Amino acid sequence: MEFRHLVSFITIAEELHFGRAAQRLHLTQPSLSAQLQKLEKSLGVQLVARNSHEVKLTPAGREFEAQARLVVAQLDRAAEVAKATAAGRSGTLDVGYNLPASRHVLPAALTRMTERHPDIEISLWEKRTGPQLAALADGTLDLALVYGHPSSSAFRYRRLLHRVPLVAVVGRRHRWAERPGVPFAELAGQNCVLFARDQCPAMYDAIFRAAAETEISLAITHTADDPGATAHMVSVRPLVGFASLPRAISMGMGAPGNSSVAVKLLDPVPTLDLYAVWRAEEKNPAVEMLLECLEFSGSVHTDTASVVPTRAAG
Repeated sequence: MEFRHLVSFITIAEELHFGRAAQRLHLTQPSLSAQLQKLEKSLGVQLVARNSHEVKLTPAGREFEAQARLVVAQLDRAAEVAKATAAGRSGTLDVGYNLPASRHVLPAALTRMTERHPDIEISLWEKRTGPQLAALADGTLDLALVYGHPSSSAFRYRRLLHRVPLVAVVGRRHRWAERPGVPFAELAGQNCVLFARDQCPAMYDAIFRAAAETEISLAITHTADDPGATAHMVSVRPLVGFASLPRAISMGMGAPGNSSVAVKLLDPVPTLDLYAVWRAEEKNPAVEMLLECLEFSGSVHTDTASVVPTRAAG
């Protein structure tokens, strides 16, 4: 069964006249008759009854006409979707993001995207930086909103936000819990809990860069890849963990009833930049359209007092 045979049959059903149907299709009547015969032979049923006076559909022909129209309409729709996707008017987009992106970047960008390109379907996936970059590399994500940027030539990137500060995370019984801030150098005397570098390379490197700047060594005695696990660990052990300030705020650190507290790190304040990252050989036109809806090189303005008050244990 061929698509052109379906189109020819539908035209015959509409005209109920081989001459007019052939004229509409720019075919000769013998060619049109041959196409109908091939279609009927492939189905094993008669679709059209005709004599010298009239052309009409058989009962099987009437049922087949309805189904044939659905098939032709679906194929037409598929062609239109393919053309629209190639032109960037529709399609799908898988976007990874972290917490600062969800707070400071995505709301405005998604609003613009919906207004300008309403037929593009966007799926959002919250992941840490390492898993986002891995998903970007294997094609699971089309765009990643992450801390730092990869050095690989396989990716391109643009900065979205800068100066996202990091804070120390301690339990309420820790001696730092009521301090307004702690010089980074004081971490030299603390046992720390830290995530594996592949989970968030930029944050990991920012912490060790600050340690190098203050000429101290960090004692990493425990590992926890999940921010929630870090908070639980410091609440029961005299450990110091790390988090971005937006993450600390989102987890309510320092709020009444919370067992963990965020404390400012000073001299230096470790900071992170947020980037949009995509594949260098990206062929999905929707990626460029979303990039046009993003605002680049802004700053995160967060009230640090809301998470690290003068008496943090409050």
